[in-house]
Amino acid sequence: MSSEPLSLSEALASFDALWSPRIVTRVNDYDVRVAKVGGEHVWHVHDDTDEFFLVLDGELRISLREPGGERTVVLPRGAVFTVPKGTEHKPHAPSGAEILLFEPSGTLSVGDRHEEVPEGVDATTGHALTI
Repeated sequence: MSSEPLSLSEALASFDALWSPRIVTRVNDYDVRVAKVGGEHVWHVHDDTDEFFLVLDGELRISLREPGGERTVVLPRGAVFTVPKGTEHKPHAPSGAEILLFEPSGTLSVGDRHEEVPEGVDATTGHALTI
């Protein structure tokens, strides 16, 4: 990790892959990741950790399967949302978005349990940022 300030705009401009987060820094045992997203991710669950989302640009939707039924939250630019651990969820961004994620280092992007991972979704614990 760099000891110098980092521009999130430059970080996001350094790659094109969708659903393939880049680690921009670490805070204690947590990764701060940025990602470009578009279309649909995969239904998945993080059994032992919450997942924090901040929309930097565009609009992100997160469908949730909760005890009371299924619902979708809509996150416009600047909105934040935390998916509680153990909640099945599926992010999607029909028109594309840029997001920041905050989660424990080593957390797999498709969770601990998930549907079949479609082409175009990267099952990763985050990639190193190269600018």
